[in-house]
Amino acid sequence: MTRILTVLLMLIGLLGAIAVPSSAIAQIEVDITEGNIDPVPIAVPDFLGQDPETRQLGAQIAEVIRSDLESSALFRSLDPASFLETQTDIDYEPTFADWRVIRADALASGRIVRDGPDKVRVEFRLWDVFAGRQLQGIRFSTATENWRRTAHKASDAIFKALTGEEGYFDSRIVFVDQRGPKTDRQKRLAIMDQDGFNPQYLLGGSDLVISPQFDPSSQTITFMSYETLPPQVYILDIETGRRELLGSFPGMTFAPRFSPDGDNLIMSMEQRGNIDIYIMDLLTRSTQRLTTDAGIDVSASFSPDGRRIVFQSDRGGSPQLYTMNADGSSTKRISFGDGRYNQPVWSPRGDKIAFVRQNRGKFAIGVMDPDGSRERILTDDYLVDMPSWSPNGRVILFTKETRGRNSRAELWSVDLTGRNLKRVDTPGQATDPAWSPILD
Repeated sequence: MTRILTVLLMLIGLLGAIAVPSSAIAQIEVDITEGNIDPVPIAVPDFLGQDPETRQLGAQIAEVIRSDLESSALFRSLDPASFLETQTDIDYEPTFADWRVIRADALASGRIVRDGPDKVRVEFRLWDVFAGRQLQGIRFSTATENWRRTAHKASDAIFKALTGEEGYFDSRIVFVDQRGPKTDRQKRLAIMDQDGFNPQYLLGGSDLVISPQFDPSSQTITFMSYETLPPQVYILDIETGRRELLGSFPGMTFAPRFSPDGDNLIMSMEQRGNIDIYIMDLLTRSTQRLTTDAGIDVSASFSPDGRRIVFQSDRGGSPQLYTMNADGSSTKRISFGDGRYNQPVWSPRGDKIAFVRQNRGKFAIGVMDPDGSRERILTDDYLVDMPSWSPNGRVILFTKETRGRNSRAELWSVDLTGRNLKRVDTPGQATDPAWSPILD
């Protein structure tokens, strides 16, 4: 996918507005750590336009922003029908009293300006209603057809201004689309926006792929393909469509995953009846063995600084979670709860490790600190697996499969509080989700 969106993202005071000191915005508080039982009410009127087409675009962009913010569970998008001031010109301060009446804590007002035959400029301001001050002014320039991405970028800007954390709305999800009966299931590599829009297949034909994973630093993925046997590991550049075979390995290969800088690939390989973790230098294609235990070592994931690795091993008699240094030294067990632990994934923020725990016939998605402390279960069900973190480390995407003959595999997400559990729309059945980094 070419980079057709030129983001000017200038944190400027539009038309002479000035930045607001932190003391002036203290009235809006968004609790990121524990989550909000009472989400912050925010008003997003339809953006102004110069003509019917830009006015329609302004309404669509505002609706996407409202949906994005609402989906985080940290914000409550107020119903436009309740607005007393429906058309807010960003050249002037809003009538704050009208927004206080409907109990809006924040207000985002914007407009769409034509920048050419196929380009538009999106400008908006974010206001602290009770302080009566502007928090931020931002301008984006984009191809008209790329308006949804502009809306997601605006949502990210609002999210960061009000929470202090990076957003995750301008990102994508790669997954395995599944069609057909269980006895003849077609598994194709697919991608979509994080809110389920713009789904498309990445490869042609019947792919038969599993476990795609994003490079944390680019729009590149690695995946396992069963088009031929033994299965092969590939790298795919999503922007160019170029697919590259990493090479044929003598034994089975499992769960390839990128290092944080994208220079290496960590995976498990079967050699002489034993499954260990190896790291591959993507430039030289040389591999180094990191574990030598007689147990089965799989599902390795780097810490975001690249210094440590978490993985799953049954070396102690049952599948548990272990950490080690990036060179394979200083191995330490970190999981000690009831049940079997697997599929660990280090958070992009570095403060948590997500995992799947199987216990008493149920599967659960949980998190723990990197030393194994403060373990919490976020959600459990008949079958949940394949956790993947959002770019900001706040939300976990996973696969959920229902019970019975007519079972379905779906994508779900849950935030770190465990309160915001929801299904993610996909065209058909879906498994193996992986969240992209924020788009350029």
